[in-house]
Amino acid sequence: MGSMSAVPSTDVFEAIRQRQSIRTFQGREIEPEKLQMLLAAIDQAPSAGNLQAYQVWLVRDHTVKQLLVRAALEQEFIAQAPMVLVFSTAPARAAKYGARGETLYTLQDATVGAAYAQLAATALGLGSCWVGAFNEDMVSKALHLPPDQKPVAMLPVGYPAENTRRTSRRPLEELVQEFPPEPKPTP
Repeated sequence: MGSMSAVPSTDVFEAIRQRQSIRTFQGREIEPEKLQMLLAAIDQAPSAGNLQAYQVWLVRDHTVKQLLVRAALEQEFIAQAPMVLVFSTAPARAAKYGARGETLYTLQDATVGAAYAQLAATALGLGSCWVGAFNEDMVSKALHLPPDQKPVAMLPVGYPAENTRRTSRRPLEELVQEFPPEPKPTP
């Protein structure tokens, strides 16, 4: 596949700031060079013990995308994207860590890979949307996943056909709690 040598130099904080969930896509295909850069970015995602205990399924087939729509509670925008990346666990790759590796580390690896995909897509001028609401069995059947693999997230990816407005976030003071708490000054 590709490498990271030809990657655009978008600042990571700019990609984080710009990333929004996109649910309307242009009919335009993703150029092979951009696809390779996106996949190379996923390959660079950190993972437990560098085992990369997950699998990425690249879906472009319309019939399979329709099966994913059904599995995802009829979220039609999934089929509108030119491609869908489905991230699944690959527990056999984390077996050396025992049950924790096979259940937790592989799930963490897949989610970090998906997050890298979203940021890379944004940096490449593409849009995506994290889809986690789906019937796991239906996704597994649609993709003929091996019995030990579990789908974790789907990312429809393509050129955005919408401008989304920023969504609100929790205040950092609420989100981040220091431990142990700093003692309160006494008057």
